Amino acid sequence: MGTQIANGDSRPSHSPGPFELSFWPRVREFAVPAPMIETATARRLAGDWAGACAAAGVDVDLNLRSVARDHGRDLAARVRDDLRHLAPDLLRWHLPRIAPDGLLRPGLTLALARYGGGARDAGRAVHLVVRTAPAWADAGQRISLALWTGGGSRGVPPPPHPHGPHPHPHPHPHPHPRPSRRFRLDLHRHLWDARRAGELRIRAGDGLDPGLVGAVPSDGRRCAVDRWADEARILLRAEGRPVGPVLVRLGGRHRLVLEGLADEGGPRVVAAAKGRTTALPVLPDAATWVLPDLELLRAGAVEAGRLHPLVASALVTETEAETEAETEAETGPYPAPGSTGSPGQPRSVDCRGARHRIGLVDGVLAPLDHDAAEIRREELLTALTGTPLPCLQAIDEAHRHPECLPDVRERLDHGDIAGALAVVEGLLGPAAVLRDGALREELEAAARRRITYGLFRAGLIGPGPARVRYDERGRPPRLQRTPARHATRP
Repeated sequence: MGTQIANGDSRPSHSPGPFELSFWPRVREFAVPAPMIETATARRLAGDWAGACAAAGVDVDLNLRSVARDHGRDLAARVRDDLRHLAPDLLRWHLPRIAPDGLLRPGLTLALARYGGGARDAGRAVHLVVRTAPAWADAGQRISLALWTGGGSRGVPPPPHPHGPHPHPHPHPHPHPRPSRRFRLDLHRHLWDARRAGELRIRAGDGLDPGLVGAVPSDGRRCAVDRWADEARILLRAEGRPVGPVLVRLGGRHRLVLEGLADEGGPRVVAAAKGRTTALPVLPDAATWVLPDLELLRAGAVEAGRLHPLVASALVTETEAETEAETEAETGPYPAPGSTGSPGQPRSVDCRGARHRIGLVDGVLAPLDHDAAEIRREELLTALTGTPLPCLQAIDEAHRHPECLPDVRERLDHGDIAGALAVVEGLLGPAAVLRDGALREELEAAARRRITYGLFRAGLIGPGPARVRYDERGRPPRLQRTPARHATRP
């Protein structure tokens, strides 16, 4: 594919490794499916920001009336304006993820915007934050939107309860309520604000700066070294710091220090000294790496039509976008992952020396070349531990261990419940009753994980002082006195 990158050049570019080429396209396809983008975009353009969040799997844990009462109408108006232009599907597209499945990085709090409290008095600021659930409660890959006022876990405002005040004073305590220094999007509004999505063309980076690349590892993900200096200056201005060194984290133990931002010789990177970097400002992760979509476009691993529309409009030229649209119109939409043809179409089976068909009949997968009497005899034979017809064996295998099981499992892991059920219904029919097997186990496990997430949201499970245990009748436990600890040992 010859996609023209808007901010690219003619210099040779780094080719992503095989893992990246197989990792990110599937993450983009399963984690933020096209129906989610379409629904969220339509609701956002209609002015329904809460509906857009619901379509993108975002739980809203803030109330604008409470914000106006606690922090003033001016701040509430600013928050409301940002929420109206929030593209939650674009936010989900750019949230940090972890290998090998591309799930959201768990237990994370990212700042989207900061209100009040100047650069030197950030402690009094109010932050609009987005949170990911801890790993043990990340069912459905849902995220939550809230305000953080600078406190600990008690700074997390509870979501509105449908029957009045919430029964628990501080539900779903987050393990890391404070916004992360490394993962932050308040300095990168183009990754979630629809008004500024066009800035992605400039701030995506290309990693081709020869002045800094010598000190950066060349394997794995490519660093956006051409943007480091400018992004470091943006960071220092936002925090009210003088021009100085900035810490760059490239991994768990690999750290660099960006120096010389004001020197005539230009910026440079040096190895970070152990134990002397904790006080340095940290370059945000979003500014450290080249955008994966840019890498995929350059390598031809993904077409512009499969990117988020706001991302594609920023990275791809208008001429190339028109060509992509014409090609897609001629070839038709992309087939669903794991599909072997049109949903509901009969499939062939070798059955006792003949080619028979199985397909959907009255919403259930059934053999098409056997009469009802023969099917009843074969079912009776199966009940007596006999060997059924190959057609019935194929149907049973589709119920228990279908070929599309890996795609169904991946969709469930990323929270695309509707997409997973659509794949199952396209294979077995909407009226099918699942039989014992791997497919049923995956669907039941996904349902149990959703229950765990609901309990976490309600504050009924998980560590933390806000958790309250209730018995089976919904009664709180009795307070028990604990013996006082001696100040000195006997």
